Amino acid sequence: MIDRDGYRPNVGIIICNAKNDVFWGKRIKEHSWQFPQGGIKSGETPEQAMYRELAEEVGLLPQHVRILGRTKDWLRYDVPQHWVKREWRGSYKGQKQIWFLLRLVGRDSDVSLRASDHPEFDAWRWHSYWVPLESVIEFKREVYRQALNELALYLNKGNNK
Repeated sequence: MIDRDGYRPNVGIIICNAKNDVFWGKRIKEHSWQFPQGGIKSGETPEQAMYRELAEEVGLLPQHVRILGRTKDWLRYDVPQHWVKREWRGSYKGQKQIWFLLRLVGRDSDVSLRASDHPEFDAWRWHSYWVPLESVIEFKREVYRQALNELALYLNKGNNK
């Protein structure tokens, strides 16, 4: 599902714990770290897609988290052309994302990277909120910066301290 401007609708997910550290996942068989993210299927709302991706990639269910906030507008990034599938070239530019900030209200042990048949991550850790953007693939860095900046104001909302 690509919009008329060439962007695929997507969600990004920042999960924080009670200390405001964030879930940082290592891409399977790679040395890059990122937040969970995934496409919005036809007929899904961004929130429905977020919960589906959260379960698929991290193994967390709605009762394990609380939504603290979301980005007001879509954040976009372009994918380098050499990464785009041949059949999509010319029509696909990249992703447009709604980002969610979630508070983990469950336990660390609720996280399961093997919750789906196609795992995205092979390791994870808690990291300070201002993650090192140099460890994020270059073309996504600006969107990460925008999402972290916009969502930071929700950090102390719903803190279980």
